[in-house]
Amino acid sequence: MSQRNGWHGWVGMSSVLLCLAIGLIGCRRGEIADEGGDAARGTPVAGLPEDANQIIQERGLTPDDVAAAVATYTPSGKMDEYIMFASGGHSGQVLVIGLPSMRLLRSIAVFTPEPWQGAGFGVRESPFHTEGDPPIGRKHLTWADTHHPALSETNGDYDGQFLFINDKANARLAVIDLRDFETKQWVVNPVVNNNHGSTMVTPNTDYVVEGSQYAVPLGLKYAPLDKYQEQYRGLMTFWKFDRAKGRIDPAQSFAIELPPYWQDLADSGKIASDGWVFQNSFNTEMATGGIESGNPPFEAGASQRDMDYLHAINYRAAEKVVADGKCAEINGFRVIPLATAVSEGVLYFAAEPKSPHGVDVCPCGKHIVVSGKLDPHVTVYHIDKIKEAVAKKDFEGNDPFGVPILRFDAVKEAQVEIGLGPLHTQFDAQGYAYTSLFLDNAVARWSMGDCKYKAPEGAWKLVGTTPVHYNVGHISAAEGDTVDPDGRFLVALNKWSVDRFVNTGPLLPQNLQLLDTSRPGDRFPVIYDMPLGNAEPHYAQIMKADKLKTWEVYPDVGWDPLSQVKSETAPMKGAIRRNGDAVEVDMIAIRSHFEPEHVQVRQGQKVKWTITNMERTIDATHGFCIPSYNIEASLEPGETVTIEFVAEKEGVFPFYCLEFCSALHLEMVGYLLVEPASN
Repeated sequence: MSQRNGWHGWVGMSSVLLCLAIGLIGCRRGEIADEGGDAARGTPVAGLPEDANQIIQERGLTPDDVAAAVATYTPSGKMDEYIMFASGGHSGQVLVIGLPSMRLLRSIAVFTPEPWQGAGFGVRESPFHTEGDPPIGRKHLTWADTHHPALSETNGDYDGQFLFINDKANARLAVIDLRDFETKQWVVNPVVNNNHGSTMVTPNTDYVVEGSQYAVPLGLKYAPLDKYQEQYRGLMTFWKFDRAKGRIDPAQSFAIELPPYWQDLADSGKIASDGWVFQNSFNTEMATGGIESGNPPFEAGASQRDMDYLHAINYRAAEKVVADGKCAEINGFRVIPLATAVSEGVLYFAAEPKSPHGVDVCPCGKHIVVSGKLDPHVTVYHIDKIKEAVAKKDFEGNDPFGVPILRFDAVKEAQVEIGLGPLHTQFDAQGYAYTSLFLDNAVARWSMGDCKYKAPEGAWKLVGTTPVHYNVGHISAAEGDTVDPDGRFLVALNKWSVDRFVNTGPLLPQNLQLLDTSRPGDRFPVIYDMPLGNAEPHYAQIMKADKLKTWEVYPDVGWDPLSQVKSETAPMKGAIRRNGDAVEVDMIAIRSHFEPEHVQVRQGQKVKWTITNMERTIDATHGFCIPSYNIEASLEPGETVTIEFVAEKEGVFPFYCLEFCSALHLEMVGYLLVEPASN
């Protein structure tokens, strides 16, 4: 049997065995988690009132159950200590969850129309209306695949000002202003059409980093797959963020051409590694699949080599290349050619475990941790060793595109065996790192070395594992991506829930499990299961809630939420103006009426309808809708929205308030009367 066929057969059989193993391990983990618990179930807890112990006995609770309930119970009116921002997967949104309560506080409409927030239903003060995509065939998207949220940072610490999120499927990024938790901007990559290692921010949010995933011809052009090595490429984009404007500035942004490997996750350096960005990769085999033609499938072809390449990118050197004008332009966007990135010392590789899905920089910035899904170890690199190897040109050779490969033993700091299927790593303030184990259905805790924080067990040791349920992907620790992690809680974002909740049909919820990591040693138990039945979170970041400076009402009446200033044209009283075929409606909304209440137009006329919510009371939101016209808005206190449409359909259309705002809410109504054009 040829080596190619041997790999094909071995990996194909391994895929089947792994699938079986996942199922068996998942069941076994469920059993292990309950072992030893039956004897203690229903046992009274000393010191509790009689009625509380009666509940414990009736429900068959263990002392650990009771402790977990107390640790997470958050009475009404008591606020959560942390806020988690989780991607919404193919819902296209962002989810906001409180910790330790694990309550879903709200979703944020990002890329997908969402009626509760009036996103995508005719309101002009929204990216859905104001920012069309470039003319590359992607103008009418109504879905997205959000993956990796990133909070804005100052000096490597979350500052609570902005949130960024990517759309993996369509190479888009969004900017969310955390003063009102609303999306302000989309940018669309004009060079590639997918991303994954994004969004990540540099330590002072100078750049929002976007890494591509699947190689394509740059510029969104066509090339056959038999020209893959010659014409397909990866890309890392550095979007310049203007904090004062709260916007990404494409004109000041740039990208770096990468080889046609499949780049995966990315992380920005900090402190010791500031000025660098790291990204892992897979499919350095440059496999092109084609199972229907008898070729090895992608999972076989892309898993043949024992090592892939960690990308180390010196973006300060890249800035100089851009300033010197050594760029190409693709669809009007500045791109550093691959050969230039090599010759100017921008791009270096180091061998990493095969099929990695995680690269994470520790709090002090010295260590870069990589996990390979098919390797039971985490591999730790040291930034000082990387810089020294670069300076000495301590290379193992070059890849097929001329990129220098740093000698592995020269840049490696340590390897720690932690379990099967390691993916993503987070950090705490006790000197521990945590890595998700996809195949073991567990989270591993291991000790760091030569870092800002010191674990009592000593350096580079597996301390313990906690079972989770099931197939954990990413994990998120409290402030775990910053220079100053908190170490109180960690959330496992599990892909399967299987037997954890009442069956509501074949489409099962995701399971977000909260782990208490406050204790040292090998015990960091699961204390809450949270079913999430409206999205598939991939990644999350957890921030101290007191860092938020969110408005309770908009700063002034007539506020434009897109530009975040008071609108000069915001209505302060009701009026209707007519100019030929154009009708302008100025409307105010206040409990419990709209003004005006009657709007008469002729069929075919263009209507511009501007509404101001005059309320200054917290939570006094009003809604607005016009039936049959697909128009819907949410108006928070002080907000102004503008809706433009053509009155194409004749008839009588009651418009009304969508939010139950007062005792006379049902009376908050009016009529749009569209007179037939033939009259």
